[in-house]
Amino acid sequence: MAKKIVLFNHKGGVSKTTTAFNLSWMLASKGKKVIMVDADPQCNLTGLVLGYKGSDELDNFYERNTKQNLRDALAPAFESRPKLIEAVECVPVNGRDNLFILPGHLRLLEYEVTLGIAQELSGSIQTLQNLPGSINYLLEKTAEKYNADYVVIDTNPSLSSINQNLLMTSDFFILPTNPDYFSVMAIDSLKTILPKWHSWAMRASSLPLLRDAAYPFPQPKIKLLGTIIQKFRPRGGNPTIGFKAWIDKINNVVSSELVPVLRSNNMMLPEQVYLEQGISENYCLSMISDFNTLIAVSQNKRTPVFALTSEQIGHVGTVLERELEKRDEFNGIFSEFADKVIGLAIHG
Repeated sequence: MAKKIVLFNHKGGVSKTTTAFNLSWMLASKGKKVIMVDADPQCNLTGLVLGYKGSDELDNFYERNTKQNLRDALAPAFESRPKLIEAVECVPVNGRDNLFILPGHLRLLEYEVTLGIAQELSGSIQTLQNLPGSINYLLEKTAEKYNADYVVIDTNPSLSSINQNLLMTSDFFILPTNPDYFSVMAIDSLKTILPKWHSWAMRASSLPLLRDAAYPFPQPKIKLLGTIIQKFRPRGGNPTIGFKAWIDKINNVVSSELVPVLRSNNMMLPEQVYLEQGISENYCLSMISDFNTLIAVSQNKRTPVFALTSEQIGHVGTVLERELEKRDEFNGIFSEFADKVIGLAIHG
């Protein structure tokens, strides 16, 4: 059965989309079959992968490929249609075998309010009993269709009911961060939010009405794989002093405040599992410095930074040599990152 991995942080600008794309590509390059899911109504991952810019191009895609996106695939549940949800026909990602995307939709937020009401677990739930389990049902059916190893889910930066649902029906989550004050504050708030969500999911999975629905709500098994810290400037192979101070603060708030709370709520793997993957007590999976000019090339070529060719980079001479050296450095970083994810996910 495929492992569902959510990239989640309610703080924006932490490179969730870039990480989802790069990690998924690297997992596929290691022989894993991967489906990327764009659950962010901004559809940045969909635009990146398919090469679309702006709402007009996305609208044209929806018209040409009906039902081939997350919102339309969920319509049987959210619009009370007399048919079951079916697996989505995902789009193969150009240039990488074993990698697919389940496109997002700009109007996914239209389902937000209805799902939020259903997830209140109130007396009105009788008429909305199929909604809380519908997203999980869709993703599992789609993963089965493709015999996927991993489903990697990109989310929007919010504490929405959709994010709550995705997180609590997935196997694992990765917490992307930037070395700044706002990331520290976001992590600090998650130590309150995540236990509440987990408690809600435990109650939801115990209700016969949801457990026995057409789309059953599963018992939560979500575990933190770890954090990633990115978008910092290195000097001499290490973060500069200013970034290093915030990195230390992030590592400290994760290890001393967030992880103990998650562990008490059964949202962590056994300690030995992290140690076996070489993950230290700060639970940081990867440190990824600023991509600089390579990120623009990566986005234009719809190819991860570490997979860019000399022709795609486009420079010559010493400039090209420096860029290729940087590319190869990122290749090593993401390869190690993916290996840790694979090693951890075995235990979920």
